[in-house]
Amino acid sequence: MAGGDVWSKLRNLDAYPKTLEDFRVKTFSGAAISIVAILLIVVLFTSELVYYLSTEVEPELFVDTSRDEKMRINVDVTFHKMACAFLHLDIMDVSGENELDVEHDIFKQRLTETGTPIYEEPEEVDDLGDESDSAVGALKMMKEGLDPNRCESCYGAESEQNKCCNTCEAVREAYRRKGWALTDIQGIEQCEREGWTEKLKAQAKEGCRIYGHLEVNKVAGNFHIAPGKSFQQHSIHFHDLNSFGREALGKFNMSHTINHLSFGIEYPGVVNPLDGHSETADKLGATMYQYYVKIVPTRYRKARGQELNTNQYSVTMHQRHIDHKAGQTGLPGMFVMFEISPILVQLSERTHSFFHFLTGVLAIIGGIFSVAGMIDSFVYHGLRSLKKKQELGKLG
Repeated sequence: MAGGDVWSKLRNLDAYPKTLEDFRVKTFSGAAISIVAILLIVVLFTSELVYYLSTEVEPELFVDTSRDEKMRINVDVTFHKMACAFLHLDIMDVSGENELDVEHDIFKQRLTETGTPIYEEPEEVDDLGDESDSAVGALKMMKEGLDPNRCESCYGAESEQNKCCNTCEAVREAYRRKGWALTDIQGIEQCEREGWTEKLKAQAKEGCRIYGHLEVNKVAGNFHIAPGKSFQQHSIHFHDLNSFGREALGKFNMSHTINHLSFGIEYPGVVNPLDGHSETADKLGATMYQYYVKIVPTRYRKARGQELNTNQYSVTMHQRHIDHKAGQTGLPGMFVMFEISPILVQLSERTHSFFHFLTGVLAIIGGIFSVAGMIDSFVYHGLRSLKKKQELGKLG
């Protein structure tokens, strides 16, 4: 008897008393409410599952204490009306480090007027040395009746390191290193032999795509793409535009499209403001395009603890038309001036707790069934009361 009393007392603790099947009433309204409740549960469960599987990114701000680091700049720009032979890329920063006519890790792709690549494979910009230094170049020189071991004049720009200039490019480079402008190529045998002027005329209507990456100091500075060989003289930066002919001055069309510009490695959700940005010169003459970029150091921390040090940026754009006949000064080209923020933004991925997901699912199921049960009870008893009144003749 004692055992029976225990089981009887346990049954009294049942929070879910059951009714007999014979006393259960199934209605059409109850079925409709059940279907709606199940659909709501499916929709809300799916929403909760998507939220559980997703990650949130929480931003935090710190003072950037990194020093003596390098920063990578990824560049991909298309100039629609400027030939590759005209364009050169330079880097300068506030620490006084300048790199003129950057050639490593930068590629140039010649384009037709319609933007079609002229060569199947782009050529990497490399130091243009003497062709006679290679076996193929030596064979070519012999076919042209030139001595592979010759030492031609640099026209006054010789140095201890470079006493011979056997190509037009070598002469131009020697002048650049001296800080001189090569104002006239007439009379320079190497340039006349190579038909340098004719080559420029042949490429005058071509476009150029310049892409690759740069490694710069993590300090404020700028890089620019502009026509003409660059050189330094008395701490002043110059570009030699006279070698293209005086009639070309003021006629450089620097219309361009920035296919991609970023600072550092890509991270999830990054937005590069200048990607796909286009500028078209709407006036005759040269135009200087200036982009003032504010770089914010960014550390992206993944949910598994991996860290990615990179950057994001904002930009302000300005352009200025240059009319040399009106006495205006300036250099046509695309200039990107950047400065580094002292604040570091840390973006941390956060995952959601499984127990939070489980609690949300149970709350959805229990809440909807409870509310649906109340609605069903209200509808059932309301319809039943109306039916009884109708049977007693109290309606109508």
